[in-house]
Amino acid sequence: MASFDNLLYDLDAASGILTITLNRPAKLNALNAATIMEIGQAMQAALDDAAVRGIILTGSGEKAFVAGADIAELAAIETEPLARRASEQGQEVFCMIEESPKPVIAAVNGFALGGGCELAMACHLRIAAENARFGQPEVNLGLIPGYGGTQRLAQLIGKGKALELLLTADMVKADEALRLGLVNHVVPAAELLSFTRDLLSRILTKAPLAVGLVIDSVNALYADERHGYQVEANAFGQCFASNDFKEGTQAFLEKRPAAFKGH
Repeated sequence: MASFDNLLYDLDAASGILTITLNRPAKLNALNAATIMEIGQAMQAALDDAAVRGIILTGSGEKAFVAGADIAELAAIETEPLARRASEQGQEVFCMIEESPKPVIAAVNGFALGGGCELAMACHLRIAAENARFGQPEVNLGLIPGYGGTQRLAQLIGKGKALELLLTADMVKADEALRLGLVNHVVPAAELLSFTRDLLSRILTKAPLAVGLVIDSVNALYADERHGYQVEANAFGQCFASNDFKEGTQAFLEKRPAAFKGH
């Protein structure tokens, strides 16, 4: 089992669900460089482990998913090239999450601000506790989001509203985030993890190859160098050549649950 200084890595072997918990409660789980690096390491471990079928990402404590970046660490960056590299490193890790063929769901248990909102948006789905708050307050510090926030927020809620939130640094409550399409569901805090596990468990009953190809095909829409329709057509053909397709259609005809193998 993987071990980290700033994360908890808990795999339930029976379900294949891995829970990665940001674990810096004294700092409201703020993202420093070491934590971002560990998120990348944890994601790579999850991708390499066949026992991991799906991932929940959440924060420790009751106040914050991730309250933002570690401001003291950011303030110590002295040059433009170092700042640009810090942004690029965060983007690389968050893209690992977004491009994971294994479904990743954010269970947002409190404040998701700045880098925390960016981290949640990198996940495939977002479930929010009723006390969750979302925002990109970087302009208050003379900054902009650096881990993909300007791109993903516009993708999720549209250009106009994204610009409003980015330019005003306003926070939105969970119900408003739901209305905007920033989150998929809002549930009582006490039910957050159980609801998220149930949703992920439903996804994990589907064909793993097809799930991963759905994720890749949707992501292709936002990649300038890729032709989304062609990616979809290629993936459709790949599914037809898979054992999972044969099993899925046979199970349907025989009126029984499918036993997918992921290939």
